[in-house]
Amino acid sequence: MSTTAGTAVRAQEREDRAAADSGSGGGVPRWVLVIGIVVAWVVLWSVLRGQDTLVLRGRDSTPLHDDLTAFRDGVLASRDTNPVIGLTTAIAEGFRAVFDFLQRLVSVPAFPRPVPQVGWLGVTALAAWVALAVASWRISLLVTGTFLAYGLLGFWSDSLDLLLVTGLAVVMTVLIGMPLAVAVGTSRRAKAVITPVLDAMQTMPTFVYLIPVVLFFGIGVAGAVACTLIYALPPLIRIGGYGISAVSTATLEATDSFGQTRWQRLRKVQLPMARKTIIVGLNQTTMAALSMAIIASYVNGPGLGKPVLQGLIRNDVGSSLVPGLLIVLTAIMLDRTTTAASERADLAARGRGLVGRPRQLLLGVGAVVALACVYLSRTVLDLATFPETGWGRSLADGLDSVVGSVVGALDGPGEVFKNAVTYGLLNPMQSLLAESPWWLAAVAIAGIAAALGGVRALLPAVVCLAGIWFFDLWNDTMVTLNMVLVATILVMVVATVFGVLMARSRRIDVTLRPLLDAGQTIPAFVYLIPVLALFGSTRFTAIVAALVYAAPAAIKLVADGVKAVPETTLEASRSTGTTSWQEITQVQLPMARGSLVLAANQGLLYVLAMVVIGGLVGAGALGYDVVLGFSRSEEWGKGAAAGITIVLLGIMLDRIGQRAAARTGEGVKVPLRRGTSGAAAR
Repeated sequence: MSTTAGTAVRAQEREDRAAADSGSGGGVPRWVLVIGIVVAWVVLWSVLRGQDTLVLRGRDSTPLHDDLTAFRDGVLASRDTNPVIGLTTAIAEGFRAVFDFLQRLVSVPAFPRPVPQVGWLGVTALAAWVALAVASWRISLLVTGTFLAYGLLGFWSDSLDLLLVTGLAVVMTVLIGMPLAVAVGTSRRAKAVITPVLDAMQTMPTFVYLIPVVLFFGIGVAGAVACTLIYALPPLIRIGGYGISAVSTATLEATDSFGQTRWQRLRKVQLPMARKTIIVGLNQTTMAALSMAIIASYVNGPGLGKPVLQGLIRNDVGSSLVPGLLIVLTAIMLDRTTTAASERADLAARGRGLVGRPRQLLLGVGAVVALACVYLSRTVLDLATFPETGWGRSLADGLDSVVGSVVGALDGPGEVFKNAVTYGLLNPMQSLLAESPWWLAAVAIAGIAAALGGVRALLPAVVCLAGIWFFDLWNDTMVTLNMVLVATILVMVVATVFGVLMARSRRIDVTLRPLLDAGQTIPAFVYLIPVLALFGSTRFTAIVAALVYAAPAAIKLVADGVKAVPETTLEASRSTGTTSWQEITQVQLPMARGSLVLAANQGLLYVLAMVVIGGLVGAGALGYDVVLGFSRSEEWGKGAAAGITIVLLGIMLDRIGQRAAARTGEGVKVPLRRGTSGAAAR
């Protein structure tokens, strides 16, 4: 671009790069340093290949893993004397008692009755009325349709169990999380203490929560509620705390002038003014709880995750897709309901929707109808148990047929794509990472961290690498890292293409954004089902599932970053006759590089979580070690070591990505959008 505008843009780019690279000490561009490190790594690898790779094959373990297993056995043996285990056991018993009561109330026979206390008709009517009361009649229809779908497809009890686990975890999350959100929003000292803990919790892949939870709370509903509660806690604390702290200082000073106490200020000013943001946090918490409640099926947690998992194990796509679709429907129902509830007060204040006496009349009539349905469902057996329709089996057979046809049609192109990625990226990178001497790989990774993020990335990288070496799963970690890097490369290719298209075309943005929003509400577990049908049980399945899972968040970040490029800059470049390709490659993408790095960072974390889950479908490595740990008691130590190693890997990648984004994207403000992941909301 030989224009004045292009020259100005390039000059600004050079200044930005110089400012960003000034912290590296030598003035050498960072990409040159990275390439130099990789070249030196490859040269040494070609000489030392296969030496000191620290391979631990199959179910082999090390003395450290055996010691961890012995620690677990000791903790279990001290159940009667250890106060911590006594406390968690009591909490677990409380969870079981409450869940058992709720289950008998709505989803399983309450002995001596042959049916629940409230049958399907009463439950559906009550749910519809609650949706009408807190949201609108449209949401009430959505809730009614969702509950009817549970019964018509033959998953009534499993669906209600999923809602019970999710609801129980969300209630506990609110009880614990709101005081912490208030502390974060009103005290800098509390925020400084709590925020790093939230960072670690949100960096940790969901699968890893299961290992300590099984130890302290056992399997079944108690373990499911406990891990769901822990996973769903950070979004409410972080977003709720932000809402409280964002209340205008002028408003607080004005109300303080009336002599109110801190408690009165919190209760009458800060919480009411932060209400909408807090409900957004509750929405995120609910989505996180739903996602984790499904993963908890691995520890025998009740709900729709069980039939999905059974279908995956049998490689029965149709049987796993039907409950998977109900999970998606549930996620949409909960998302839309909480969102509509957060907006209802504002709409009512503007006179939109049904308000005043007509609304009260509708709610009154609805309450009478709901109570009548509850009475009928308690007294008429046919209205207590959902009639068998066989629609679920028919739908599963139909889906099997459709998936078979799609797989047949895509078999050729899919195989070509699979081979291209496997032989072009996956195998060469795995050979470099996993067949290098461990010390060479460690030095190279630390060098790349220093080149990308400076000292503040190097220090956590060294600490995490030392921890990974200590827990004796170095080779499996390199294999997992390879899959994460390959999947992230694919994510960024997809994100860049679609992000630029969305930024440059309002029509494409309007079309794709709702699909991306919907994609972010789908639990990670569900993405595995169609990909497994297409590619079978291989490591490539986990990579493609991770690509599908991580792409929505990355695409939106890239689109928002490209869209944030000033229009005046674009007009200046267009006035000099630049082509569209030149505008994208020489103006928009360079100026949005901070967003690209941030998208890569978020993509890495999403991909890591999914690749670990993919351990069940052939991805192996650390994901397989974790599954082995909580499925076989004698392997618990190895599973725990794998879980800790995954956390270290996640923290290392996150810190490198954050520092690289901070240095690259200085001055670039990326508007964060609401997503289902706490990581995305940060």
